[in-house]
Amino acid sequence: MFDIAARLPSIIEVIDILLVAVVLYWVMRLVRNTRAERMLWGLAVIVLVYFVSDRVQLHTFHWILNKFLASIVLLVIVVFQKDIRKALGEMGRPFIGRKIIETGFLEEVSKGVIAMSVGKIGGLIVIERGIDLMDFVDTGVKIDAEASKELLLTIFNPFSPLHDGAVIIRGGRIARAGSILPLTSRELTKSMGTRHRAAIGISEETDGVVIVVSEKTGEISVVVEETLEMGIEPVELLARLRSVINIDETASKGLFGRYRG
Repeated sequence: MFDIAARLPSIIEVIDILLVAVVLYWVMRLVRNTRAERMLWGLAVIVLVYFVSDRVQLHTFHWILNKFLASIVLLVIVVFQKDIRKALGEMGRPFIGRKIIETGFLEEVSKGVIAMSVGKIGGLIVIERGIDLMDFVDTGVKIDAEASKELLLTIFNPFSPLHDGAVIIRGGRIARAGSILPLTSRELTKSMGTRHRAAIGISEETDGVVIVVSEKTGEISVVVEETLEMGIEPVELLARLRSVINIDETASKGLFGRYRG
């Protein structure tokens, strides 16, 4: 009995260390290949210099760093507000069931995307899943029309004033067109343009399914949960969309190979 009591503090310490390790690993995965990763390394260097300056008695320099680090919490909140919001969303996601979406409209969307691919018409389509896209996209023109091949081709016609923006599909209907999406801060290859950057950007903020059609090559890409798959064959598009619309988080992360910019 006394032996167990004597070992109890060491067990608690091991649990404490494991929890810290898990949190650090989770944070590193969250910020990997993002601008936040470089900023965190910068803050780590400042903290290291802070302790070294105290050790070697650089009093003035240590005082300056002390004043800077005194407001570090506020600085982190301001600089990493986007990443903090995303992290809190990831933490709460397992406790909220994903709403089931009827996928009948996907056939029309696929037909429209394939026609755009053949004609090398650039396009960007976001299909809403669990997270409300309107919390992130308040631009563009309200449409509220049934999704159809003809309407998508009309919107993304190069002579249309809405062709440069994104189409937002909610509940099988086109809710908005010409929407401006947030751009990712990741470093992408030169073959990827603004549409790919916007597709990854909105996937960093939401769980929506994003379809990109390149106007240069006609190549079809799909982005889900920050994961990009390029070069999807037209004959595979419909099946691929059906497989990700109502898929859960763990399965979706295994479906596509994660893109590392």
